[in-house]
Amino acid sequence: MRKRRIGLLGGSFNPAHAGHRHISRLALRCLGLDELWWLVSPQNPLKPQAGMAPLEERLAKARAVAQDRRIKVTDLERRLGTRYTVDTVAQLKRHYPRARFVWVAGADILAQLPRWRRWTDLMEMLPLAVFDRPAYAHAALASKVAGRYRHARLKAADARRLATAKPPAWVFIASRLHPASATAIRKATDETKESDR
Repeated sequence: MRKRRIGLLGGSFNPAHAGHRHISRLALRCLGLDELWWLVSPQNPLKPQAGMAPLEERLAKARAVAQDRRIKVTDLERRLGTRYTVDTVAQLKRHYPRARFVWVAGADILAQLPRWRRWTDLMEMLPLAVFDRPAYAHAALASKVAGRYRHARLKAADARRLATAKPPAWVFIASRLHPASATAIRKATDETKESDR
């Protein structure tokens, strides 16, 4: 049997929304994945704890939003005891040696990546699929990461080869954009609460 192709979409999911489902379904289709795991982080090291909903609440919301049997909502970082993506990926590769993991991210991540712990190690560990997000494409493609790994970029037409590509390998996929944003949802919720007082 061929190795299963599994996408990894990590984040706070504070809260999960239709945009997460949209990018997940795109990844499943464009990359030829068998399934996609949402790695709901207990606490993103680059984000403040203030305003972060409890993990159980975020997991429950994510399960309600996913609405696709191929999307698995997980608390793997909590169970593995990892805090940084590079450590989580290393553990997953150790626990699931037959899986072909692909890291799935929105375009905003490409510009932020140099702030992540051991980000170059992460790029060498598994292929990366970057999906366009409103207002982020230019910054992503002009980023330090895109420049450093320009030799490792696949054409979007070859995206289905990404799961079997030797890292570093990445692809940028421009597609119909989804306007949903967790930041905007939290802001609207806060404004509603304020007006109800």
